[in-house]
Amino acid sequence: MSQAIETVDEDGVIERVSGPVVTATDLDARMNDVVYVGNEGLMGEVIEIEGNLTTIQVYEETSGVGPGEPVENTGEPLSVDLGPGMLNAIYDGVQRPLDVLEEKMGTAFLDRGVDAPGIDFEKVWEFEPTVDEGDSVGPGDVIGEVPETASITHKVMVPPNYEGGEVTSIEAGEFTVDEPVAELDSGEEVTMHQEWPVREARPANEKETPTIPLVSGQRILDGLFPIAKGGTAAIPGPFGSGKTVTQHQLAKWADADIVVYVGCGERGNEMTEVIEDFPELEDPKTGKPLMSRTCLIANTSNMPVAARESCIYTGITIAEYFRDMGYDVALMADSTSRWAEAMREISSRLEEMPGEEGYPAYLAASLSEFYERAGLFQNINGTQGSVSVIGAVSPPGGDFSEPVTQNTLRIVKTFWALDADLAERRHFPSINWTESYSLYRQQLDPWFRENVEEDWPEVRQWAVDVLDEEGELQEIVQLVGKDALPEDQQLTLEVARYLREAWLQQNAFHDVDTYCDPKKTYRMLRAIKTFNDEAFEALEAGVPVEEIADVDAVPRLNRMGTAEEWNEFIDELESDLEEQIRSLY
Repeated sequence: MSQAIETVDEDGVIERVSGPVVTATDLDARMNDVVYVGNEGLMGEVIEIEGNLTTIQVYEETSGVGPGEPVENTGEPLSVDLGPGMLNAIYDGVQRPLDVLEEKMGTAFLDRGVDAPGIDFEKVWEFEPTVDEGDSVGPGDVIGEVPETASITHKVMVPPNYEGGEVTSIEAGEFTVDEPVAELDSGEEVTMHQEWPVREARPANEKETPTIPLVSGQRILDGLFPIAKGGTAAIPGPFGSGKTVTQHQLAKWADADIVVYVGCGERGNEMTEVIEDFPELEDPKTGKPLMSRTCLIANTSNMPVAARESCIYTGITIAEYFRDMGYDVALMADSTSRWAEAMREISSRLEEMPGEEGYPAYLAASLSEFYERAGLFQNINGTQGSVSVIGAVSPPGGDFSEPVTQNTLRIVKTFWALDADLAERRHFPSINWTESYSLYRQQLDPWFRENVEEDWPEVRQWAVDVLDEEGELQEIVQLVGKDALPEDQQLTLEVARYLREAWLQQNAFHDVDTYCDPKKTYRMLRAIKTFNDEAFEALEAGVPVEEIADVDAVPRLNRMGTAEEWNEFIDELESDLEEQIRSLY
């Protein structure tokens, strides 16, 4: 929360407390106003007004708070502080920096009522103007730059709600975020600090159809189920199926400029792992720490439920701010199920009519509102930026028919279905290739044709067909055994096995295999297709399947992913496959 907010009136009194939901009387407030509740000044937000009664969701634990205590209204909606200093930061769900809170408290266990601004108002930043006196600037226009981290240059913009005008004063120098760096003839002063209400999308000129993939370096995603820059994806899966590791891989390797990672209601040990790992990770693009282009929002399952409901909005607002600078932002939300559960709890305490499985009737609308803020945008300042949203879903018992998964499926265009059976067989990433899909394939194909290889879509379709055929054949194998199949079908099973083991499996903890360039993804698939083509020719020439499968070069298909000099390795492998299989007939 911003330190600029001033309290308006101490004119409310608590009448009733029900967990995080507090009812107050005589409070002069509007919907979504931020208020301070009780003698300890716990932060909350107005969510319902009925006559003289105002209902507030409190972002902190309310034990010990009772009727008769005061409620102060700020007159402002829940907003985030935007400006230099957000990268390399770790926040809670309402953008309070955890390191600053820990310093204030002297302990990692935070007391209630403690507050801190989202960015440091005392730190001095080096400002370099990009416009001159006399230039005209409008809302959203970039007027200067600040080297925020080793990886990212922060663009200082005229706030979108300003009128704009002619620059009457601007100069380079060292400033704090709330000192004016430019003055306009309209009388407006531009600082490096902006505030923005989290539930309101930042304005843009136009939302465009994305045509460039968000390259993840994960073969099954880039190869079979790509997501576009500015796209939306869901990763549903039961406990232990690898949702968090997949999100970590995307955060590390996706070719986005900025990563916003929202840990929403996840277990504390998982979030601790993220908080400890990320600062130590090296950014593969720059060699600098990955945190220098990352913003973490940590809201664990033991934190107050209301803050969990708001943390998603905090994350997407920060992502939109960097999008306005012309950056490509990837937002990871882990997990939207916990967010929906928070909404369900608050809704039940408000005694609203429940929908399916107790979730509020507006669950689908809230999910849509969140995912709709993703996209490829023409910004109001003429730049182009994108926000890609990847949300993990944790359906109870891995049941994809439950409301959160089903409503998410109606909204997102990429679906990566995690499978507990694959995870049990140690097949990672455990994304089920028969249940997953991407609706971005066709609009991304021209990019893959141009930047990877002309026949990318055809080779990918061949792999999909082989895997589909294997799925059908496995049902027969379970009934009559593999040996009862005709030889061509036995060979199809052999090819599909290498597709699964050599191509779809990827070791996130192997130095080489953790990231796979799209060209390497294509070359690996081509090598398996080379084996397929040569093997079927040999089969037609009368060579038995066992002899083809026993060729020395074939098992080397499984080592393609971990080969450091992969281009040379695959060249040699394809040559050996052709030579050795042809020598059989």
